[in-house]
Amino acid sequence: MRVQKCKGTCDLSTEEMRLFRFIEGAFRESCGKWGYQEVRTPTIEYLHLFTSTGTLTPSTLGKVYSFLDWDGWSGERVVLRPEGTIPAVRLYIDEMAEKKLARLFYVINTFIFEETGKENREKWQCGVELIGADSITADVELITLSLEVLKKLGLKNIELKLSHAGLIRALLTGFGLSPEDQGKVFDRILDGDVAVLSRLKAETPDLARLLTPLLDMKGNNAGFLRNLKTLFSSDLPDFIPELDNFIGVADLLSAMGVKYQIDIASGRGFEYYTGMIFQMFKGEIKLGGGGRYDALIPLMGGKNTPASGFALQMNTLMNAIEMPAPSGPEINKILLVTNASQPDLVKSAYNTAGSLRKAGFIVSIRVDTEDKADFKWVIEISAAAPEFTVINQENKRKVSAQTIVEVLKLLGENSGS
Repeated sequence: MRVQKCKGTCDLSTEEMRLFRFIEGAFRESCGKWGYQEVRTPTIEYLHLFTSTGTLTPSTLGKVYSFLDWDGWSGERVVLRPEGTIPAVRLYIDEMAEKKLARLFYVINTFIFEETGKENREKWQCGVELIGADSITADVELITLSLEVLKKLGLKNIELKLSHAGLIRALLTGFGLSPEDQGKVFDRILDGDVAVLSRLKAETPDLARLLTPLLDMKGNNAGFLRNLKTLFSSDLPDFIPELDNFIGVADLLSAMGVKYQIDIASGRGFEYYTGMIFQMFKGEIKLGGGGRYDALIPLMGGKNTPASGFALQMNTLMNAIEMPAPSGPEINKILLVTNASQPDLVKSAYNTAGSLRKAGFIVSIRVDTEDKADFKWVIEISAAAPEFTVINQENKRKVSAQTIVEVLKLLGENSGS
C-alpha cells in the first residue's frame, strides 16, 4: 500500500525550496538592515497561552491542534502554535522584558485545522514585532518595512488597506458594554457576525447611527477622517484620540508618498489588536498584515508595554511571485568527471572540488549517470597530462589545463559567459 502525505500538508520540491529561500532571504536582509534581530519560538506551546487572556476568538481556538502532554497525572494541554505573535510576546516577557525597545523577526510554521483538507493546515510566515514603541512613526516603520520586502520580491501594484481597532473598540465602549462583552462583540464583528451588529443597533439606536457609517468608511486620504470629528465628538469623546492617531498615521504615509485605502471593516482576523491595522493585497489575494496590540503584553502577565507587528504569508507569496533567474554560483555549477575505479583520480577529484568550492563555485562529483546538461561546466580529470579538460556546456568549447590554478583562471575569465 502506497503511503500518502497527510491532508492539508504540502511538500516543497527543490524548485519550490529555492523560491522559499528567495523570499526568506529578501525578508531577512530587509529586517537586518532595519535593525531587527532574529528569534525562534517552539512549535509547541501551552494551550492556556492562547486561552487565558482571551487573545484568540472562539472560531480560531476551535481550529487549533491541541493534545494532552502527559506528565504523570499532571499533564497540560498543548497546541501546535496557530500564529506567531503570541509566542514571540511570551519570549519577550520571559527573557527580554528589561529591554526598553526590542525589534524582533522570525520565520516559522503555524498550524490551523481546515475542514476540507484542500487548503494548507501548515503555513509559513515571516513575522516582525516592534516592542516598546507607541509612536505613530513606529506604525509607519512597520508598514514601510513590509512594503519594502514585497517590492524586493518583485511584486507591483500592491494595495495597502488601513483600519483601526481603536475606533471600533471606542464605539463599543459607547454602547455601555462591559470590557468582557466588548471583547466578545469585537471578536464577533471581526469574524463577520452581522447578527450582533443588528442587536446593538436595536438596543442603542442613537449610537447605531454611528456604527454603520464607521464600518462602511472607505477612502484614500485622511481628509474625510477629519470630518468625522464633528460627528463623534459630542457622543463619544473617547473616540477622538483614536481618530487622531489614525489621522496621524495616514498623514505621515501620505507625506512619504505611500498610497493606501482606508477600510475600517477590513480588520477581520486581528482579534487582539488595539490600534492601527494594515493589510497588503495583490488583487483579491491577501499577502500579509499587522498592526498595534498594546494590550497584549499586560494581558499575558508582562508589564504595560506598547507593541506592534506584522506577518507576511509565505505560502501565498510563493504563488504570487516569479523566481528570478539564477545568478552567481548557481549559473556556474560544475560537474567533475573521472574514472571512479582509480583511487588516485577520485582523490584528485575531491581535492579539486574542495578548491573550487572555496573559490565560490557549486561543485558535484559525478556519480553513476548524472546528467551533464544540469551543469554549465564539466571538468574531466585524467591520469595523463593535461590533467584537466574544462568544457563549457553552452558552446561545447574545450580547454586543457595542467593545474587547478589554471582551471580557476579559465573559469574566472568565462564565468559570466
